[in-house]
Amino acid sequence: MPEGSQNPFVGLDLLSSAVVLLDKSLAIRYLNAAAENLLAISNKVFAGCPLDGVMECPPTLLAALDRVLKHGWGYTGQNVALRLVGGNVLQLNCTVNPVDSPDASLLVELWPIDQQLRASREERLVEQQQANRELIRNLVHEIKNPLGGIRGAAQLLERELNNPGLREYTQVIIKEADRLQDLMRRLLSPHRPMQPGPVNIHEILERVRSLLTAEFPTTLSVRRDYDTSLPELVGDREQLIQVFLNIARNAAQAIGRQSGGTAVAQGEITLRTRAARQVTLFKRRHRLALEVQVIDDGPGIPEDIRERMFYPLVSGREGGSGLGLTLAQSFVQQHQGTIDCQSQPGHTCFTVRLPLA
Repeated sequence: MPEGSQNPFVGLDLLSSAVVLLDKSLAIRYLNAAAENLLAISNKVFAGCPLDGVMECPPTLLAALDRVLKHGWGYTGQNVALRLVGGNVLQLNCTVNPVDSPDASLLVELWPIDQQLRASREERLVEQQQANRELIRNLVHEIKNPLGGIRGAAQLLERELNNPGLREYTQVIIKEADRLQDLMRRLLSPHRPMQPGPVNIHEILERVRSLLTAEFPTTLSVRRDYDTSLPELVGDREQLIQVFLNIARNAAQAIGRQSGGTAVAQGEITLRTRAARQVTLFKRRHRLALEVQVIDDGPGIPEDIRERMFYPLVSGREGGSGLGLTLAQSFVQQHQGTIDCQSQPGHTCFTVRLPLA
């Protein structure tokens, strides 16, 4: 490639999979950002180097590369073991395809097996959440009209009652109808259009922290572990406040139940921010992302609901609506981010990753 010319392969950096371009002599012509991260090498340093100077390929893969060069056949390999120069062995799935370019002849695409499983799991979760939201949305619309009729009938009945003692029962109907209507409104709230703008994540977390300390003054201490060098991100301020408030409030309530409501601080929540580099969010590779962790030392999430905790109406707390984490996940997905959780007694960590421009 002539010096100073525009690189025709830079678009490959947008892919989440690792891509290696080879010429006819199996020399490396280009590594995209994901490949640099996976193989722990630099495109600037290794472009032009022979493939066997970077990794030791099994004979089956070398034979496949030769067939693709000679016949133009595509190749797909499962669970291929590649030994890197440093001695590390990667278990990968890969495809090899011919490329019609003066600068390259083969395109090798690599997926770490664990990364592919994680991406498939995230995709299934997104599809499940979309199906759940559509089902709930339909149910809400079916419930709202008869619920309004019940409330209106209770109000009319109350006006006709001469016995004040009986109005206690109509008030129960009206208040319960109002509670259900509020639940319906909350179920539909993720469908509010986003109102994006530049936001400072630490200003959002400080807002969450002040709300938590006011609501749980005796059972909770909130610790900050911020990377103050992080840039602003583009997002919906109110939605992001709701995301981290829902996660942290769940943790605070679990700590409160564990402590028995005594008058001293019984648990700790840590709000931590970091930069994450070369991460994949929704099948797109990002050179830089924001990582926010909400960590608590509470009793942990019950094992029987860990796989379902983001589903609507699933709660580990008696009297809980089971909507807090569902709304948090919906808002995070609207920001093209991901949310996951690791939990055991004494340590629960929710991790939210959001792309940075």
